[in-house]
Amino acid sequence: SASTLSNTDGSVLDPIVAIRRTIVLAADESATVQIISGVADTREAALAVLEKYCDRHFVERAFEMAWFQSQEVLRHLNASEADAQVYGRLASSVIYSNAVHRAAPSVIARNQLGQPGLWSFAVSGDLPIILIRIGDLNRIELVKQVLQAHAYWRMKGLATDLVIVNEDFSGYRAVLQDQIMGLINTGPEAQITDRPGGVFVRRAEELSEEDRVLFQTVARVVLTDSAETLVEQLERRVSVERLPGHLEPSLQPEAEAAHPLSVRERIFCNGLGGFTPDGREYVVTLEPGQSTPAPWVNVIASPHIGTVVSESGSAYTWVENAHEFRLTTWHNDPLSDSSGEALYIRDEETGAFWSPTPLPACGRSGYVCRHGFGYSVFEHYEAGISSELSTYVAMDAPVKFAVIKLRNHSMRSRSLSLTGYWELVLGEWRHANLMHIVTETDPHSGALFARNAYGRECANRIVFVQVSELERTVSGNRKEFIGRNGSLTSPAAMRRKRLSGRAGAGLDPCAALQTRIELAEGQEREVVFVFGAARNSDEAQHFMQRFGGLAGARQALEAVWGHWNRTLGAVHVETPDPALDVLANGWLVYQTLSCRLWGRSGYYQSGGAYGFRDQLQDTMALIHATPWLAREQLLRCAARQFLQGDVQHWWHPPNGQGVRTHFSDDYLWLPYATCRYVLATGDTGVLDES
Repeated sequence: SASTLSNTDGSVLDPIVAIRRTIVLAADESATVQIISGVADTREAALAVLEKYCDRHFVERAFEMAWFQSQEVLRHLNASEADAQVYGRLASSVIYSNAVHRAAPSVIARNQLGQPGLWSFAVSGDLPIILIRIGDLNRIELVKQVLQAHAYWRMKGLATDLVIVNEDFSGYRAVLQDQIMGLINTGPEAQITDRPGGVFVRRAEELSEEDRVLFQTVARVVLTDSAETLVEQLERRVSVERLPGHLEPSLQPEAEAAHPLSVRERIFCNGLGGFTPDGREYVVTLEPGQSTPAPWVNVIASPHIGTVVSESGSAYTWVENAHEFRLTTWHNDPLSDSSGEALYIRDEETGAFWSPTPLPACGRSGYVCRHGFGYSVFEHYEAGISSELSTYVAMDAPVKFAVIKLRNHSMRSRSLSLTGYWELVLGEWRHANLMHIVTETDPHSGALFARNAYGRECANRIVFVQVSELERTVSGNRKEFIGRNGSLTSPAAMRRKRLSGRAGAGLDPCAALQTRIELAEGQEREVVFVFGAARNSDEAQHFMQRFGGLAGARQALEAVWGHWNRTLGAVHVETPDPALDVLANGWLVYQTLSCRLWGRSGYYQSGGAYGFRDQLQDTMALIHATPWLAREQLLRCAARQFLQGDVQHWWHPPNGQGVRTHFSDDYLWLPYATCRYVLATGDTGVLDES
């Protein structure tokens, strides 16, 4: 890397601050480097602060004042430094949920209620929840310590809801209640009882069994009176997981030169990518270490499911609404092109592994990516094995396919494993849902199921992952798959013989499937991974039986080809400009329908909502190719009008939450698009229906 930074500043698309100072240390010499960062209202004020704190004496003084302030906080709470250490350690489990301090997995798996179930108890669920269950009057000291911890966190800027449940069913129930309230009313928490970020005291008889399960499920930390002090509960340990043994290679990987990429005829090629001569595919070729300036993606969607796939293989997937029901994580990072989905090929004899796509585990040779209408294909050659990965979605069901074709070009038989990994979200954001995702292995099919009863739009939907091979191992534990401080570039699972089979509640959830195949010299095999969502387990079984084999996957792909051939072939344009012909005779209509109308998502924006104005503009381009879809959108928008004449500017399906506005152009586009549709089709019935 360069010894100096570029010394540039100004307006950029992706801003950072980086500073470098080079020092030379002689033998036995030491140096102190102070890194000062802050914020000020004006440039002049910032310069004044910098000038002040460039003096090391002021920096030392700042540390001294911070220490004095921390001592004042402890005196105010009547707490010791040892108490503060305990509260700080426990805070890590409040910020990042830790299975050690949560409810038992069997309790979490029983939950059937969502966030609204908390509201009748005045708890919003928007803040981290700490739950203490107490029924022993002799353990009241534990309540005092937890109240101290709660106040300490609040003074340090960590807002939490502390829920205290009085479980005393003896004649001393009222005595315990009075003591709890006395501790609250005489401390710093008195003013925030039953308020966000405060303390909520509830009697056990006020809660049904479902409510008790809900509170235990949502709590980041569950404390009980089984221990006398907070320290005892903090010191709890869980038994170390028994993981499969490490893979022991029987052969050394063979050294071989990088396999050259095949030269393809492309038009309008820019050096990395170009169209095939018929304009039906955009082909990107990447030599080892080469990448595009930014992710070049294909938005593949149907009315039921969609995915955004980049030329590096990164992807995220959703069902019905790209914002409300994401199956895997959406990453908006054009530099790292991160992904919550990954595939791996491993040589079982050498232990060498790579991805059939450039990311996350890049091979030694180059890659070819072909973005087509409704599909993307990745080609690669590594260690005598050629791979072709096709990814697409079903046109009539919420199912996504990853079909890997492998061919053995080496002079010996090969034993290979294929591993698929999906980082589960099952809602809008992973951090808000991961505590509530429960995975399990389906005993009938061997597939991995996942559900999220706490999810807003996807409660109790069944998300499934299946592979076409009978032999497989599974995992629902992301920590196991990636490993501590690991990454998808080199996950821990790739160094083990198999996946552990562990699934359930209270894990860092993922869906991982691994299968093994044998390839004789010159043999070719196809393996199908399917990933999707269903209303219930019966429907999931139906989808897996229909699409989980080679024949079902092939029929789904032919349906994709047939749909786009019919849709994009409805209108043909010939102009003096061949570049315009390539775009107009396929790609523009494809993007309008797949990305704008069905997907309502892209790489940089995961919207999911319908726009009253925007989608009316988009569907005007579909009047001649797919007039029935334009008609559907006209009626869909007409249903978002109010008697007062205004409309919802945008709204989320299926429940319709959105923003009601008085934008004037919304009023314009519905009659304008309707007139265009009626003039083009002669269908005046749409006027009566709307």
